[in-house]
Amino acid sequence: MSEKLFEFVTAGSPRAVSGAIEQLAVGLGSLTAIVVPWESDSTNLCMAVASTQGEGWALEHTNIGTVRLTDVGNEMTRVEVLADLQENAEHQRLAKLFARFSSEVQSRLPVAQ
Repeated sequence: MSEKLFEFVTAGSPRAVSGAIEQLAVGLGSLTAIVVPWESDSTNLCMAVASTQGEGWALEHTNIGTVRLTDVGNEMTRVEVLADLQENAEHQRLAKLFARFSSEVQSRLPVAQ
């Protein structure tokens, strides 16, 4: 189950915006944000946001949220950020990490006027 945290429109194509979001996740160190091709189409990109732990082949991914990018025309993209809702102590810790990531997305991508 997911909860929409926020939604806004920003400049750029969904592909360009997804690249910026991937870089934000990398900058936080313990997150990945990757496009999920089988949940995407010509106008929508779906990104899985996961916490990563471990090294090399022993890397563990825990899904903590989703970012949906929709082409709204004229090189503009609607960004929807959805948090995964789970009821356990570990996920509560990860929810705080996702909240920090979400704040970075919202503050670094300019909202279109």
